[in-house]
Amino acid sequence: MERELQFREATEKDVDRIVEMLADDVLGSKRERYEHPLPESYIQAFNAIDTDPNNELVVACQGEEVVGVQQITFTPYLTHQGGWRATIEGVRTSASVRGAGVGTKMIQWAIARAEERGCHLIQLTTDKQRPDALRFYERLGFKATHEGLKLKL
Repeated sequence: MERELQFREATEKDVDRIVEMLADDVLGSKRERYEHPLPESYIQAFNAIDTDPNNELVVACQGEEVVGVQQITFTPYLTHQGGWRATIEGVRTSASVRGAGVGTKMIQWAIARAEERGCHLIQLTTDKQRPDALRFYERLGFKATHEGLKLKL
């Protein structure tokens, strides 16, 4: 029997599990450092997110087990008549629940949260090396309306 999915803000105790999920994929394994103890940079990043009222690091749980994570950043803009946007980043689900609808429920939750915060738009990016993720987001109604660019520093 599948346990009900619950959402809550992440705590510092969740950081180890979050990094484990971030590292558990082809691209993440190349850029994350899931080791014990975790590099201090992860705790510093968590603290910066946790103290910022326009950032929410949210975990999806089945019972006590953290099975998903996503970060939502709320940004005010002068465009769109001074509207707010939500940006969804760092979406990961545990390998144990992939294909079970957890990712869909997480994004639906994020959409509802953005509406609660009065956002007029939700944006996200996905790496071009993740065609399955692109199809997933398109199935949920996201459209590739802009070309995104990044500059590594």
